Amino acid sequence: MSESIRLIYPQWQGGVIASWIPKIPAADSARGYYLGAMLLDFLAPETEMRSFTVPISTEYHERKVTDGITDKEIILKQTKAALDILNVADADKVVTLGGECSVSVPVFTWLNKKYADDLAVVWFDQHPDVTLPTDEYTGYHAMALTACMGMGDKDIISLLPSKISSKNVCIAGIRDYEHPYIEKRVNEFGMARFTDKELSKDSTLLLNWINSTGKKKVLIHFDMDVLDPTDIVTAVADTTAGGLKLQEVVRIINEIANEFNLVSLTVAEPMPRIAIRLKRMLADLPLIR
Repeated sequence: MSESIRLIYPQWQGGVIASWIPKIPAADSARGYYLGAMLLDFLAPETEMRSFTVPISTEYHERKVTDGITDKEIILKQTKAALDILNVADADKVVTLGGECSVSVPVFTWLNKKYADDLAVVWFDQHPDVTLPTDEYTGYHAMALTACMGMGDKDIISLLPSKISSKNVCIAGIRDYEHPYIEKRVNEFGMARFTDKELSKDSTLLLNWINSTGKKKVLIHFDMDVLDPTDIVTAVADTTAGGLKLQEVVRIINEIANEFNLVSLTVAEPMPRIAIRLKRMLADLPLIR
């Protein structure tokens, strides 16, 4: 009988997002993914599965860029901690509640090793997440998918249990390549991708792609910024126009789970703007502290 675990992984250090949310102080917006993960855990249905929480530093300091990655040393330490939990739990399936997108990296590479490359990855995201430390943006969350595929910082990659072949990875709901060189990189990797418009009404293209890989097991990464910001504007950091509706994503994920063996689901990058402002309000009121 297979066992599933819930992994609470409130890592925020991979995001460099203060400029995206100007109405919130930088220290609060940076750690917004931490609060978002905690809220996901609070809101998630009660479960009998074992639950683990990756220890994450909430200390905010001057953010240091090392080898092209902001807060690299902290991310290395927290990646090790996540892998330690996975090794001890030794579960068959993992539900991950994050945290920024890089929370999928240790989980997916650990499961890929466990199942000897016999799985496909569906990465719901408005961006490809295939940047590298040599690119201009230093947020590790944008390097998450390349890290899963064994590319990027040598210190981080050396920690990961396996690398996932790009031919077994699909980006679902993509609507913003950000830079021409990123689109070129996706093309060079030969990665499948489907836009929000291609999937909004019908999941057939995506389901057919999974079938074409020959894999029966699937890992799903659900970055909440794949959603239409008009549908959930107060809960995401990037509000680029377009995107899938919340119920459309739920429909697609359920259709995948009905046809294939879903062994991992990550929900990532919730940015609870209202909750962050309420937290700040409470901190500023007398007698509460």
